[in-house]
Amino acid sequence: MKGLELAIALILGAVLGSFLNVCIYRLPREESIIWPGSHCPHCRKPLAWYDNIPLLSYLILRGRCRYCKAPISWRYPVVELATVFLAGALYMHFGLKPVYFIFLAFACALLVASFIDLEFQIIPDEISLPGILVGLASSPFNPLTTPLEALLGALCGAGGLYLVAEFYYFLTKREGLGGGDLKLLAMIGAFLGVKSLLPVLLLASFTGATAGIILTFIRKVKEVRTYALPFGPFLALGALIYLFYPRFLAFWLPF
Repeated sequence: MKGLELAIALILGAVLGSFLNVCIYRLPREESIIWPGSHCPHCRKPLAWYDNIPLLSYLILRGRCRYCKAPISWRYPVVELATVFLAGALYMHFGLKPVYFIFLAFACALLVASFIDLEFQIIPDEISLPGILVGLASSPFNPLTTPLEALLGALCGAGGLYLVAEFYYFLTKREGLGGGDLKLLAMIGAFLGVKSLLPVLLLASFTGATAGIILTFIRKVKEVRTYALPFGPFLALGALIYLFYPRFLAFWLPF
């Protein structure tokens, strides 16, 4: 029975991953995620169902459009594979219960926000604002938080990061964080509660700083302080780590 449930979770993850790719491509371009159907972004040719099978179609087509032979971005299989992995990991952690679907929606929102932020350095409100509402509405069924802690998490998430951004601007006279980061952390607080904010911020800051240092060396950036690196993916990473290991982080980061 568990094997069947895991298979269902993995298939669901693959299907969701395909939809997330649509969201990642269309939301920053302000296009509808419903209409028209899937098509090649180069030749605009509608895709047949057999060219839209998650992961398999990319391999069969060898990463190229069937019609115009233009290359298909590596992002498509990466997002689908990441969603499959998260769907399976969440099932192993929570089982196929209502809370599983709550956190699967949360993980999907984090993935979409991360990939859009990496490419466009924005986090659309269409992700964060509905995510805040879903996090608050689902808080009575959430084992990691309570309705009050979820509300405080949403409020303190945006407010706390705003203060950090203002302090950074005071020190450097440069914008370091955007409004999208504030709303994303508010969404994280709504799903994980106010107690998650400190460890998530610490994890995001540490991983972001480490990645920034590595990239400045790889790309030979002379002025490290002016190197722009989206913060959203690191907030998402910190949130996912906290989601799976809240007790471990509570031990090492008492709050």
